[in-house]
Amino acid sequence: MAQQSGNADTITDNKLDTFFEELQLLQSKGSKKIALIGSRHISLAHQQLIETLAYALALEGNEVITSGASGTNFAVIKGVQRANPDNLIVILPQTIEQQPDESREQLLTLSTVIEYPERTNMTLAQASELCYTEIIGKCQQLVIFLYHTSMTLKQTIQFAHEQHKIVTAFYLD
Repeated sequence: MAQQSGNADTITDNKLDTFFEELQLLQSKGSKKIALIGSRHISLAHQQLIETLAYALALEGNEVITSGASGTNFAVIKGVQRANPDNLIVILPQTIEQQPDESREQLLTLSTVIEYPERTNMTLAQASELCYTEIIGKCQQLVIFLYHTSMTLKQTIQFAHEQHKIVTAFYLD
């Protein structure tokens, strides 16, 4: 029995440590590194809300990290570009050439786009998992927009929790 009590204490201590780390981050003044990612398939209303959020975060001096493509990421890029393009980092799962035409045009105007030509032969799902892992590694907080059926994004949330990141998930359905 004492063994189980020790494990429970360790788990409680870990949760408390995580809680205090998150509280300290929330209370800290100054800019943060915030990742905004999510589904490609979103309504115009959601796109406008996400763009406004990204605009406000960048305007406050936060560094915003996202990926490419349409939907959520497109809205994030538009919002940050309006506020402060220097506060934007875009990490692609593959290359600019593999992005949809609309996204490609937008991405070519940005100063900080990281792409991975070595992933061109991977499926988009495989490359996206690696991309999201990198994004989580660079941020302090994750804001994610998804549907309950979005498996890759749900895995990203789990990974972010494991990395002790603050996670805010907005379910669009």
